[in-house]
Amino acid sequence: MKEILLILVLQLIHVPIFTLRTIFVVKNMSSIAASLGFMEAIVYIFGLSLVLSGDQTVIAMLVYAVGFGAGIFMGTRIEQKLAIGYINIAANLQERDGLLIECLRDQGFGVTVYEGEGRDSKRYKLDILAKRSREQELLGIIEKHQPKAFIMSYEPRKFKGGFLVKAMKKRVDKQNKK
Repeated sequence: MKEILLILVLQLIHVPIFTLRTIFVVKNMSSIAASLGFMEAIVYIFGLSLVLSGDQTVIAMLVYAVGFGAGIFMGTRIEQKLAIGYINIAANLQERDGLLIECLRDQGFGVTVYEGEGRDSKRYKLDILAKRSREQELLGIIEKHQPKAFIMSYEPRKFKGGFLVKAMKKRVDKQNKK
């Protein structure tokens, strides 16, 4: 019975590490990904050897599979809490909203405004880059000011320069002084 519980615990360690390693690879953070890969391999080999060498192989395999599913759930929850990286939000508005733009800028978000032509009228696009940890805050501000805004989000892999990089550095420097 101890081996079965150990298999479950190992899967609950292995799979979140696997999930995070994959995310770090995608985000081009190779040194962290390599470290996690090393830990993942050790836990994986140890866990799999327990599954294949025990007397209760069928039960061990089922527990291994249950642990895998639960580990994926845990890994994605951990990643959501860490909120690694950045998010780019494109908010399309029917009219220019100076109050929203000012509010976003006051909250430390870099906002670039574009004017475009929609099917029936002019449209205004706000291009906003933020840390993923602030995504819900950002969406809440937009929703409060423009509930009918069409919003798209995606994760940029690389960026260079601009207001946000300087603003974030200043913000971190201020927080470190406190």
